[in-house]
Amino acid sequence: MTLARDGGTPVRDTPFPTFADASGRTFGPEEVAALADVVGRGTLWRVGGVEVAALEREFAAFLGLPHAVASTSGTAALHLAVAAVDPEPGDEVVVPPITDFGTVIAVLAAGAVPVFADVDPVTGCLTPETVEAAITDRTRAVIVVHLFGGPAPVDGIARICRARNVTVIEDCAQAYLTESQGLAGLTDSRGLAGTRGDIGCFSLQQSKHITAGDGGLTVTADPHLAGRMRLFADKGWPRDTNERTHLFLGFNYRMTELVGAVARVQLTRLTGVVDARRAVARRLNDGLDGLPGLTTPTLDGHSFWLYPLVVDPAVLGTNREFGAALVAEGLPVTPGYLDRPVHLVPALTERRTFGTSGFPLTSPPASRDMRYARGDCPVAERMIDETLLVVACNERFTDTDVADLVEGITKVHAAFTTN
Repeated sequence: MTLARDGGTPVRDTPFPTFADASGRTFGPEEVAALADVVGRGTLWRVGGVEVAALEREFAAFLGLPHAVASTSGTAALHLAVAAVDPEPGDEVVVPPITDFGTVIAVLAAGAVPVFADVDPVTGCLTPETVEAAITDRTRAVIVVHLFGGPAPVDGIARICRARNVTVIEDCAQAYLTESQGLAGLTDSRGLAGTRGDIGCFSLQQSKHITAGDGGLTVTADPHLAGRMRLFADKGWPRDTNERTHLFLGFNYRMTELVGAVARVQLTRLTGVVDARRAVARRLNDGLDGLPGLTTPTLDGHSFWLYPLVVDPAVLGTNREFGAALVAEGLPVTPGYLDRPVHLVPALTERRTFGTSGFPLTSPPASRDMRYARGDCPVAERMIDETLLVVACNERFTDTDVADLVEGITKVHAAFTTN
């Protein structure tokens, strides 16, 4: 069968459902009614409102934790987490190189230094071994990203960090209802992502499992961390004391009542959304497992923000070559996920941070002059450049959509393995 890239007929000539519009989002009249209620009450900001406070209570209860703090975005949620740790300028936070840049923005905005640890070659997540190798006496926190909804080994990382008094922050922007894999022998050996570390961070951005357009939620069991995050999101203003004062530098990251109202309804849909995405992934695995040179994701604990595949270049060529052929077949596929690993973006390699100062990447305040370059994280670099391929995954995919994905991938696979 001739590939579409070579002039053949593509497997698919109509769009798949997408997060970018209603075709791939789960909205209904309940969200509209919730918005109308807020407008009718006339209080659109959270001060004096009811929706954001209710969302915080409901989301905390959903995860089985006592505290949740709402904010304006997933990046803001991460900034709250790092700010709660209160690093000194130049202190270090370990991060992965395959993540949204928001993970690193939160570190830089707090005056801290991102230190990149390499990742597992299949999951793209940090490992206990790579984290341990990156920790120094200046390390204040580790941000563990549950990439694409796949569970990172957060318990193993936490065991290393807690022995060194290093805070564990879980970036769960892509990982609603992801089940973290526990350590063997622990009585409480599994748990939802966001509940295993010290702080968990979630996003309500347009593409996430549930959305209010934008918005963030940060959770913790620690009342001190929760208190600092709540103050930080409101300019350090202790409103409960009726004083107009500011206890420390904070930002205005207050979620609006409109966002809170939509998010509350979306939260009621979350379990169904994740169940549907997991069903899509199971059907994809059923159709693709066993294809030489193609590693499918492990289903256990995954919530499938995206459906990741790992390509063996020796069998199928690079992800760019294989992925371009899939795109030509009309499939929603992105080779590499990112154009480059995060440690190689210009903001870091050219130190475009605060004016021309290079702060906080210079020594002082950093313990050493921080330079980021190719070769720092070879596994991540190879994943982006050669092996990682991400396929869209959506709760609105039909059986026909899944069948077309399987047909297109197997068609291209057959052509690449016979040439």
